[in-house]
Amino acid sequence: MTYQILDAPALQSGGASSQRADVLRRRRAGVAFALRRYGLLAGFLALWQIGAMLGWINPTVFPPLDRIIAATWTGLAGGALLDDIAISLQRSGLAYAAAVGLAIPLGLFMGQIRAVEQALDPILQFFRQTSALALYPVFILLLGLGEASKVFVIFWATLFPILLATIGGVKEVDRKLIEMATSFGAPRGTIFRRVVLPASLPSIFVGLRLSATTALLLLIAAEMIGANKGLGFQVMNAQYNFQIPQMFAAILLLALLGLTANAALVWLQRRLCRWADLAR
Repeated sequence: MTYQILDAPALQSGGASSQRADVLRRRRAGVAFALRRYGLLAGFLALWQIGAMLGWINPTVFPPLDRIIAATWTGLAGGALLDDIAISLQRSGLAYAAAVGLAIPLGLFMGQIRAVEQALDPILQFFRQTSALALYPVFILLLGLGEASKVFVIFWATLFPILLATIGGVKEVDRKLIEMATSFGAPRGTIFRRVVLPASLPSIFVGLRLSATTALLLLIAAEMIGANKGLGFQVMNAQYNFQIPQMFAAILLLALLGLTANAALVWLQRRLCRWADLAR
């Protein structure tokens, strides 16, 4: 019987080769994932840039991306767009926080007590179907052209997605879990904290993400009427003055704010709903 003795350098070189192969596989997988996810967007942006430079599209209406990025950088470096971002975030953030503070407790309450839901559902459905933009003139008549009407119209539009998602999340909780907790003698408060609220969180976050998008959409409309600051105002002002790169710069910043808010909510949902990923 013969024995083959492997020296330590050979083992180390084999382990290093395996590690390098693993790193290469991970990099290739990462590149493939990035291409699948962002390839179409990158192709669209490249086509925009090349088309505007070569005259395939009207560069006056759709300027090249490098001019838009340059206008964005100039506005940020000069501080003008930073003030607009701060004001827009203040308006939308205040309205969004107020909607969350009212909609989630009310939705949890309505979702658990059927009589309350049946009593409030008709008026809820009526106001939900009424466009916030259609009611904006009413808010202006009641609250004036100042900050109150702008914040309130955003609050009105963001309230209902969170409220309905919360009610739906509570109603979809598995009744067997509640019955099991009740059979073990758990009080109602404990059942709410340990069963109802955690099971409702995924649906609540769906409403939160929808409302975050709605808040930015209504922010633009609110700042286009009776405002002299904000990203929505900058979009309209640049369009009036035919400053197209500046107009797209404000639109780009609004899109980035929306992506940032959505990413923050997705991160928070993953932190709070880890059990949902494990249950899949």
